[in-house]
Amino acid sequence: MFCSDKATLMTHIRWERYPRVAQSALARTWLQIQANLGLAPNTVEAYARALNEYLELCLRSEIVPEAATKEHISWYVHDLMTRPNPRGENIFVLDSGVGLANATLHQRLTAIRLWYDYLIEEGIRETNPVGRGRYTPGKIVYGKQERGLISRLRKLPWVPDEEQWKSIIEATRQEPVRNRVMLALAYDAALRREELCSLLTSDIDPAQRLLTIRAETTKNRRARIVPYSEATVQLYVNYLQERRALSRARGPLFLSDSNRNRTQPITIWTWSKVIKGIAERSGVIQLSTHTFRHLRLTDLARSGWDIHEIATFAGHRSVESTLQYIHLSGGELASKIERGMNSLHAWRMKMMAEALQ
Repeated sequence: MFCSDKATLMTHIRWERYPRVAQSALARTWLQIQANLGLAPNTVEAYARALNEYLELCLRSEIVPEAATKEHISWYVHDLMTRPNPRGENIFVLDSGVGLANATLHQRLTAIRLWYDYLIEEGIRETNPVGRGRYTPGKIVYGKQERGLISRLRKLPWVPDEEQWKSIIEATRQEPVRNRVMLALAYDAALRREELCSLLTSDIDPAQRLLTIRAETTKNRRARIVPYSEATVQLYVNYLQERRALSRARGPLFLSDSNRNRTQPITIWTWSKVIKGIAERSGVIQLSTHTFRHLRLTDLARSGWDIHEIATFAGHRSVESTLQYIHLSGGELASKIERGMNSLHAWRMKMMAEALQ
C-alpha cells in the first residue's frame, strides 16, 4: 500500500521539465519532500525551476553543487541580474530590460537556500553558502543575521487609476459572459487567480450572496467566506444559463467552451490569456490577474476598513501583508463612509453592472 501511495505522489511533479533536478538524487529527493509536505503546486514548480537553472549553471561552470561556496552563489546571482528579462521593453518593475524582478530574485535564492539547508540536515555539508544567518539543524535561530545577498525591495502593488479602470471595463464588454462574471468576482471577492479558477458550483450561495474560498485553493491554506455584490448576481445568473448548455453536472464552475477542451475546467493559463487580451485592448498593459485583488483591497482601505477586517477579507495570515493597501489608500483612510457597503464600491459595481451586462 505504501509503495503504491508513494508512486502516486511521485507523479505530482513533471520531472521532464526539470531534467537537472531529476538527474540529481539529492535535488530530486528534496523537491519530492516539498511536494509530499503539501506545498502549493505553484510553489513546488517555482522551487523546481530555480533549482534546475542553478544546477544548469553549476554544470556549465564545472561547479560541484554540493561543495559550492558563497562565491559560486554570487555567480548565480550575477547571472539572474544580468540575463535578458523575458518581458523586455514591456516591463514596469525594473528600470532596464535586463535582470529579473527583485521578488523573483529572492524566490530563486530562497529555493537554493532551502536546498542547502536540506544538505546540512543530511550531514553532507556544514554551512549554507546562500548564508542568511546561521543555521542549526532542526532549529530556527533568531537574532543577528548576515546581510542578505540581495536587498529586498518592498514596492506597493500597482492599481489602475479611474481612467484606466474605465478603459479596462470598456475592453471587457467584448468578452463572453463567463469572462465577465469571472472579472466581477475577481474584484468583488478579491480572489487570487488560483482561487477564481478553482471555484466549484457548490462554493456559491446565491441566497446569501456568499462565496466560500476553500483552504486547498488558497496560497496559505486558510479558508474564508466572503460576500459578493448584487451587481454580480445578474452576471452569474446569465452565465449559469450558458453553463447549463455545456454541462448540467455539478463541479468546477467555470468551464471551457473551446472545441479542444470543451466542458473542461478553465485553467489559470487560460484566464491569464484572457486578461492579457483585455490589457492589450484597453491600453493598460500593466493589468494582470492579480490587479483586481489589489484594487479591491485598496478600495476597502480607502473606504476606511480596519486593517484586521481587510486581512480577514483577503485571507492574509498576517496583517503585515495588509499594510501595503493601507499605505496605498493614503489620506483617504480617514474618511470611513459606512461599514459593509461604501459609496466607492457601490459606484464601481454600478459601473461594472452597466458595462458588463
